[in-house]
Amino acid sequence: MDSQFANAPESLDQADLKILEALRQDGRTPFAQIAEQLNVSAGMIRIRYARLVDMGYLKVVAITNPLRMGFQAMAMIGIRTEGRLMLQVAEQVAALDEVVYLVVTSGRYDLMAEVSCRDNTDLLRFITERLYTIEGVRETETFMHLKIIKEVYF
Repeated sequence: MDSQFANAPESLDQADLKILEALRQDGRTPFAQIAEQLNVSAGMIRIRYARLVDMGYLKVVAITNPLRMGFQAMAMIGIRTEGRLMLQVAEQVAALDEVVYLVVTSGRYDLMAEVSCRDNTDLLRFITERLYTIEGVRETETFMHLKIIKEVYF
């Protein structure tokens, strides 16, 4: 078993963890195949899958390849905000189409946003015309993605 789920809540048993792991590896794995691996019925997998979705442990989505979709400029942007406006800034940044990932952080930056843009011109326009127009954004630092080495969804 992969250690991805080593600290799973007690409400999940080993069968749940194995179902999650199988779907993490390939979200299109047929229930019958998972059932065969676990030596249980496909109906049991279907019931547990529905329970995992209902409980919020699992959400199956399509992951697109930004490069294939025409996004040639991907970056992580550290954002410093006026402290009292941090969560308001976060809500506004999250609403921007180019933002694919946003977290509130501790340390040097208040927010870290991952963005996908068509090209460097589009990225510059995003930073200057969209991001810096949000009240409360004080400073940013942009880290261009040069190569993705590892990408895990768990």
